[in-house]
Amino acid sequence: MSPCDGPDCEKALQNLYAFIDEEIDSATVSEIQAHIDSCSHCLTEYDLERVVKALVSRSCSEVAPQPLREKVLYSIRTVEVQITQSRRQQ
Repeated sequence: MSPCDGPDCEKALQNLYAFIDEEIDSATVSEIQAHIDSCSHCLTEYDLERVVKALVSRSCSEVAPQPLREKVLYSIRTVEVQITQSRRQQ
């Protein structure tokens, strides 16, 4: 038996990234927060993921050069046009 295997643990761990990123409803946030506050294993997982997210965020703070940004946006728009035209033909 793992130290964290109950239904509350499963739900907390499945929604951990959405919880950290504040991308879930407030009722679910409250439920997960209450579980994390009472479960040391989930609290450890939560703390680890927050640290990793903060490190990645600090390490990836560079902004792409303008020519690259323009090329990527152009590619996205081209694909959007192709998809729109394809849908119209159907």
